[in-house]
Amino acid sequence: MQNLRTRITEMFGVEHPIFGFAHSEDVVAEVVNHGGIGVFGGTRNTPDEIANSLRNIRERVGDRPFGIDLVIPRGMPESDNRENIEAQLPDEHRAFVQHLQDKYSVPAASGPGMRSRFVRSEESARRQLDVVLDSDVDILALGVGSPPEVIAAAHDAGKKVVSLVGSPRNARYSIDGGADIIVAQGYDAGGHTGTIGTFSLIPQIVDMAGDTPVLAAGGVVTGRHIAAALALGADGVWLGSAWLFTQENHTDPTVLEKLIQAGPEDTVISRADSGKTLRQVRTAWSEEWEQADAPSPLKMPYQDILVGDLLGAISEHEVEPLMHTPVGQGVARFGAETTVAEVMRGLVEEATSSAAVVRAARVE
Repeated sequence: MQNLRTRITEMFGVEHPIFGFAHSEDVVAEVVNHGGIGVFGGTRNTPDEIANSLRNIRERVGDRPFGIDLVIPRGMPESDNRENIEAQLPDEHRAFVQHLQDKYSVPAASGPGMRSRFVRSEESARRQLDVVLDSDVDILALGVGSPPEVIAAAHDAGKKVVSLVGSPRNARYSIDGGADIIVAQGYDAGGHTGTIGTFSLIPQIVDMAGDTPVLAAGGVVTGRHIAAALALGADGVWLGSAWLFTQENHTDPTVLEKLIQAGPEDTVISRADSGKTLRQVRTAWSEEWEQADAPSPLKMPYQDILVGDLLGAISEHEVEPLMHTPVGQGVARFGAETTVAEVMRGLVEEATSSAAVVRAARVE
């Protein structure tokens, strides 16, 4: 398998400028061991869980570089006080969540859900960040929010900082704040995403970034996408949705089947999970929140606490109509379960052959 050489591969000493974001330690380690850079999604994990995951991944990848992604949005509450947040939840919203639980016969959860185990707050962010800075992880990726003081602290700890942005305004903020790499994440992306299409966004960010390398994200699922991103001036790519189809991700079989059956129009942007725009596979969950009688989702972290326990119960008891996952518009690319090795091999082989086609193109 040929290598793809860019400023990113030179910066980190890796074979391919492919960043693989996942919430699975197995995916992250496999991406690293197949020549890319794995990034563990740790923002919903406790500090102890983060420390344990970083140790586990390090044991599996040796001295190869890998990263962790945290979300540090502005305007969050100061303290991790769930009782205080719950006291502010409107009765209308509580009633709607109860309506969903009753309508779909969702049994009570055995404990707090993934989004409601703790409040996204300044306090919880500090605790997570302290663990990351004390670890030997190589890269801190900031998925939402890139405070300059956090970037500076990461640099002091010897870590590179990757900032995900969805607009030129956010890119300027991150560049001025000292981020080492900018991820231009287009509207096509799964998870929290903005309003600008990937191919419109990448050249704008590349032109703005100057000497700061740029990664392309949002709908990137093939080697042709990688070649196109490089042609637009990016130095690499950031993928998340592709790994949902891999054995190493351990995607719930019900959710995996929904992803396999999904077509290019079967994703939707909703605020119903977190309060921020989040692209996910279309299900009864997103459709219920789109109904005329549904209340508008609350801001983060209030929506997290409002729906967190119900989402946990839906997953725990496998309530099929409401089960869903964030995923990008490239979802239709995969028609079956695969492996990280197969995905990486396909990406690199197709990217190198597509890049050769671009180089061979002539202007007459």
